[in-house]
Amino acid sequence: MPVEVHLPTVLRVHAGGERTVHAEGATIGQVLGALVATYPGLSGQLLNDDGTLHRFVNVYLNDDDVRYLSSLDTPVAPTDEISILPAVAGGSGDGGWLASVPALR
Repeated sequence: MPVEVHLPTVLRVHAGGERTVHAEGATIGQVLGALVATYPGLSGQLLNDDGTLHRFVNVYLNDDDVRYLSSLDTPVAPTDEISILPAVAGGSGDGGWLASVPALR
């Protein structure tokens, strides 16, 4: 049974512009593998060459980060939803673009 996978804007280009796609698998790893098989452009975006989850991608099963569950071995049920989000890193330490906004200084 396929599970619903929500893609962020930056990854939609690799999935024909779709916001939500469906893939089958009993675990997060199998679902991501099925996604990569269907949409090969997602390959380097989701997984490292060794098959581990890319560090700049966060994957949520319902509302739980899979890194705090069983990572790629986390079981998936047909009623679950998977959300893929790009990781957001810190800034330059000087306030970045926010420092240039007068109301935020």
